Amino acid sequence: MKKYTYQAKTFEEAKNQALVDLMEQEANLYINEIESSTKLFNKKSVIEVIKKDDVVEHIKELIKDITNAMGISINMEVKKREDSLNITIFADNNAVLIGKDARTLNALTNIIKQSVYKEIGENYKFVLDVSDYKQKRAWNLEKMAKQIAREVAKTGVEAKLEPMNSYERRIIHETLSHNKKVYTESEGVEPNRFVVIKLKEQQEENKSE
Repeated sequence: MKKYTYQAKTFEEAKNQALVDLMEQEANLYINEIESSTKLFNKKSVIEVIKKDDVVEHIKELIKDITNAMGISINMEVKKREDSLNITIFADNNAVLIGKDARTLNALTNIIKQSVYKEIGENYKFVLDVSDYKQKRAWNLEKMAKQIAREVAKTGVEAKLEPMNSYERRIIHETLSHNKKVYTESEGVEPNRFVVIKLKEQQEENKSE
């Protein structure tokens, strides 16, 4: 990933140098001050600048390198939004890239997260999917959550769901966030943390005790 270094007496001066030289708006750059001196006769600010477009290219190249090493041929669909990035991989062997319970897909996502964080010094928002697996999984989770919520509302017996990652638990929570009869809580310890769907009447009873 290409990095640009600029030095001036102040951070603002160094930043303005970068904006002019790279002909970019500040919103399109990651700017980190890597050195600073405020001494009277030795004021100095050194910044490191990375183009956001270069971060996207870095992610794409990393995905290609990893999948090539796995012997898998892929195509990618990239959709950039203002504050996030969606990448969908289409492979000649989607099942291998997804893995059991999406473990391979999650591992690939974590590798990319760590690599980008190391380069830019902050978390980068992106969603990595394989052949719309996550979209289909989200739809199935929403359907399941609503069905189990109806059973809990009918029987009054709480339901403990299977362990899920944070992304999948969030789908359950959001799906039932406006349900008038049940509420959700996450319990357990990672990587076996799970969602419990409970009757709202029980929640009110616990508050009154």
